[in-house]
Amino acid sequence: MAFARANLNLSSSGAADAPKIWTYKSADAIATLNTEGYFNSATRELNVGDLIYAYDTATPTASLVIVLSNASDVVDVSDGTAISVADAD
Repeated sequence: MAFARANLNLSSSGAADAPKIWTYKSADAIATLNTEGYFNSATRELNVGDLIYAYDTATPTASLVIVLSNASDVVDVSDGTAISVADAD
């Protein structure tokens, strides 16, 4: 699938020069989200160091990704750190 701008929401903005925290919900797997260029439609909003909480509605899984670069209208994010959504009880 493709990036859906409507699913990217600012959760915390803090000071002007501080990293922002975003949420993003999609049926796309983390391997798709962390591909360079996936977030290109948000180049004007995302800054290096911003944190994106990404929730995969298809699996379900959750990951944290960091914006590593945003130059020449190309956004690249980290591979992602998985967050457990397991419930063992």
